[in-house]
Amino acid sequence: MLVLLGIAFLAGIITAISPCVLPVLPILLAGSAASADRRRPYAIVTGLVVSFTTFTLAGAALLSALGLPEDLLRNIAIAALLVLAASLLSRRVAWILERPFLFLTRQRVGHDSNGFVVGLSVGLVFVPCAGPVLAAVTALAASGEITFRIVLVTAAYAIGAALPMLAIAIGGQRLGSGMKMVRTHAAAARKVAGVVVLATALAIAFDVDQRFTTAVPGYTAALQKRIEQSSAARRELQKLSDASEPAAAFSGSDSQAPDFRGIQQWLNTPNGRPLSLEDLRGRVVLVDFWTYSCINCLRTLPHLEAWDRAYRKAGLTIVGVHSPEFAFEHVPDNVRSAVERLGVRYPVALDNDFATWRAYSNDYWPAEYLIDKSGRVRHEHYGEGSYGETEALIRKLLGENVTAAPTSVADRTPTDLTTPETYLGYARIANLANRGLAFDLSYAYRFPRTALGRDQIAYAGNWKVEDSRAVAGRDARLRLAFQANEIYLVLAGEGQVDVLVDGRRARVVSVSGTPRLYTIASFPELTRGMLELLFSRGVEGYAFTFG
Repeated sequence: MLVLLGIAFLAGIITAISPCVLPVLPILLAGSAASADRRRPYAIVTGLVVSFTTFTLAGAALLSALGLPEDLLRNIAIAALLVLAASLLSRRVAWILERPFLFLTRQRVGHDSNGFVVGLSVGLVFVPCAGPVLAAVTALAASGEITFRIVLVTAAYAIGAALPMLAIAIGGQRLGSGMKMVRTHAAAARKVAGVVVLATALAIAFDVDQRFTTAVPGYTAALQKRIEQSSAARRELQKLSDASEPAAAFSGSDSQAPDFRGIQQWLNTPNGRPLSLEDLRGRVVLVDFWTYSCINCLRTLPHLEAWDRAYRKAGLTIVGVHSPEFAFEHVPDNVRSAVERLGVRYPVALDNDFATWRAYSNDYWPAEYLIDKSGRVRHEHYGEGSYGETEALIRKLLGENVTAAPTSVADRTPTDLTTPETYLGYARIANLANRGLAFDLSYAYRFPRTALGRDQIAYAGNWKVEDSRAVAGRDARLRLAFQANEIYLVLAGEGQVDVLVDGRRARVVSVSGTPRLYTIASFPELTRGMLELLFSRGVEGYAFTFG
């Protein structure tokens, strides 16, 4: 736990020195310089920590309970910036805003003892500035899992973010008290701060001035990746998520199989009727965890479909537990369309909340759990391959009921060492050659001057890199140093992707509709080269897979 708190604390410091702090700097400087009381900066920062922690946790839970859009916090922050700008520009507006707080004190909000109220406002404005640590906390809070550990992690993050701001506030106060011109023209200085806050709010609202919020993207993004996306951080965040869930009783092969839990919807069952292992007692059950845009899962499907056709009548039931990797895979209609397109005829359970996934303590796509007629797990397999071994165990568990000959589906599991699965969203991106990423912001990137190393990826042109995807803007390009026989990419939107291999145009991929897997390139033998993709504006990229 101490390791996670340290990571959260450092992540907060990185956030506070990043460009996302720029909108609150005028408020910190103006609020601190308004008084000579040495306690005022500390009061402001205390209010910031309390507001940031409370609103982050309570706000996420409220959005989840009310079913409100995920970008509401950002809109609230923009509105708060506009209100704060108005209060700095107009004394009358400031007086109107302070009236609800008059019961707290007989003094005005601008007086020394009310720095705490200013800090509460700054904490609200600062909420959208979040990286992977705070994103994980927000996701858990949105699901109602607000534990004491999560509160501590959020508070550690807030304190880390507050300390550099405290230094700024103290510096602003000393600057204001030490400069005669500032003391003499305090009203004008306040209005200048208001103009800056107003301009910032409008720039954020309309995505006009990208450089303002991404002044040093490479510096802070590199630090954030080193701290928040390190293996230790991922391990500790996983522990935090695991601690929010009841301990799983499943302990692998020869254990009683957990039943299906938290399934949102069933496909390919009579009238969408849910299944249970109790209903299937006496049959052999193969539980397959998959997701429809995963190439590894897609290469497994022909074997599962062949086993379903060959052994269903003999007593085999295959259940595909669809646990989504990307946001678009949560949409039931998207899954239903994929199931129909892929020719899946066995039951499919939509495990959008990963309840069944967690019950099996699963960590892989695809993963198979073979369950005997008494409900015990007799075999586990993760990833592709070993189809002959799995089929032999199926036939053994079915016993004398088997009359069909073994299936003969070619094993397409790659045996060569290929480039690993490569994600374009910042949550899981690896081997990035750019100096850093501007999280959730449109930004103009440049390819590195040096050649890419093996499996490295780089952006150029305008991109908005989000949690699980990258959205192409003007002149968007992407390079990848690959080794593979086949290259696949999950794409969505409307437009096209021009494919160049080693500088030569190979093909044009037309993209249309909801996210799905597209073949980018195919080679007769294992090939090492440089892939460059030119994207139409608005096309979305999610993840590369290779064969």
